[in-house]
Amino acid sequence: MELIWVVFAAAAAVAVTGLATAWAQGRIGPAVAASLAEKPELATTAIIMVAIPETMVILGFVVAVMILLRAGGG
Repeated sequence: MELIWVVFAAAAAVAVTGLATAWAQGRIGPAVAASLAEKPELATTAIIMVAIPETMVILGFVVAVMILLRAGGG
């Protein structure tokens, strides 16, 4: 496979997951703020709900590294 397509695939793996995480956190943030205003005891749940989308970016990065290593990039 040509190197340019390998690099593009790795970049897309991180970019798409980054955009999805940004979209999800953009929706979760206001909802968490509103729920904390009404019930402050939900702080632990709120932190977990904000942290869960971050795993998408981590997994996207892992996939990108696997793509690059499989193509012989390191």
